[in-house]
Amino acid sequence: MRYIENPYDCPVTRAMSIFGGKWKPIILNCIGESSLRFGKLNQLMPAISNKVLSNELKELETLGLIERKEFKESLQRVEYTLSDSGKSLMPVLHEIASWGNSNEAKKIVKEMAK
Repeated sequence: MRYIENPYDCPVTRAMSIFGGKWKPIILNCIGESSLRFGKLNQLMPAISNKVLSNELKELETLGLIERKEFKESLQRVEYTLSDSGKSLMPVLHEIASWGNSNEAKKIVKEMAK
């Protein structure tokens, strides 16, 4: 995890210190209200490597944003769900998704692709 120095106690800096980065918001959004296994998360995010996904899931679990549940079966099965703290981020992620769907965001991405 990468802690961001926050000498002015900025709430945005605090939040980004917890769930910011390239993959964490996407992982949280993918899990959402469901319970997902590692393989399904990997299918939903084909650009992320297994190692990075594994590390990000461990960090999210350490931060208390997701819960990892192991099932004692012949084949080990692990599922990830959002904790109450993780669920509290869903309205924020929905707003980010709404903005990402806006014409302004699409215009910016189109310019970035040039």
